[in-house]
Amino acid sequence: MSQALHSLARTTHLIRKEIRESELSQAELARRYNVSRQTVRKWKERDSGEDRSHRPATLRTTLTPAQEAIVVALRTTLLLPTDDLLVITREFINAAVSRSGLGRCLRRHGVSQLNDLVAQSDGEEVKKKTFKDYEPGFVHIDIKYLPQMPDEQARRYLFVAIDRATRWVHMEIYADQSDTSSINFLAKVRDACPVKIVKLLTDNGSQFTDRFTSRKKDAEGNPIPSGKHVFDRLCKQFAIEHRLIPPRHPQTNGMVERFNGRISEIVKQTRFACAAELESTLRNYLKIYNHSIPQRALNHMTPIQALKEWQRKKPELFVKRVYNQAGLDT
Repeated sequence: MSQALHSLARTTHLIRKEIRESELSQAELARRYNVSRQTVRKWKERDSGEDRSHRPATLRTTLTPAQEAIVVALRTTLLLPTDDLLVITREFINAAVSRSGLGRCLRRHGVSQLNDLVAQSDGEEVKKKTFKDYEPGFVHIDIKYLPQMPDEQARRYLFVAIDRATRWVHMEIYADQSDTSSINFLAKVRDACPVKIVKLLTDNGSQFTDRFTSRKKDAEGNPIPSGKHVFDRLCKQFAIEHRLIPPRHPQTNGMVERFNGRISEIVKQTRFACAAELESTLRNYLKIYNHSIPQRALNHMTPIQALKEWQRKKPELFVKRVYNQAGLDT
């Protein structure tokens, strides 16, 4: 009969049984089976030789079972990205839930992978892609609302751009989310990005496109952009292909949404006295993120290190040299 053992187990079911039934001391058993005394003590105290789950017996969660059922239903029915689901959960279900707690809830119920849920909804298998399928130069752009500070008369907006292959991020704060702000941000991203931007992905907001105000339709009668929007014209001037996410599919722009989730956590956990403090904190976090935070998706490199590696392999993709911020003396 096969035995279900942990991948790192040092003992078999037979050895565990011998340890439980032996009259030898813990030190003698540890030497005989080449294990630690803690391992011997563990199997001495147990009635069975089966591995137990490391999951806590009592889960520390702010969501009740009924609330978890509602969250799972929203996830599977509306196919909401985690950040959007977090906003709705805090607003209408449980204001105390954290993003990490919500993520654990989704994993417990097997609905953490949104791509799998979308595939089930469409009735077809979706081929997953990783950042390795793309070269630097494919940039996602999104806008995030910032909370109004005590010295402000109105809230401001954070424009965020992230490179798909390297996770390099650039962001700017604007007083509005108008066409003027969007084209100004695009120009700043192009100047700051060390890679030549060839593709750009945005949502269907009016500051990026006239998709829903244009009279142009495709063969199936769906609205399509005219290409005459100021943002589209600037993209053409910069030789950038402007792409739009499908309507009602915000998960397509999930990469920048996840970064905005990081910003939300910072804003929520910090009390700012003025707008200048908020802006300074966001600028400092941007430097830390780009230069000092390794990411698993980048083989545990920082975005700047990933850029430098790409520049070494394909220098023709770059328009300027990549500089890494100096760290602390060691």
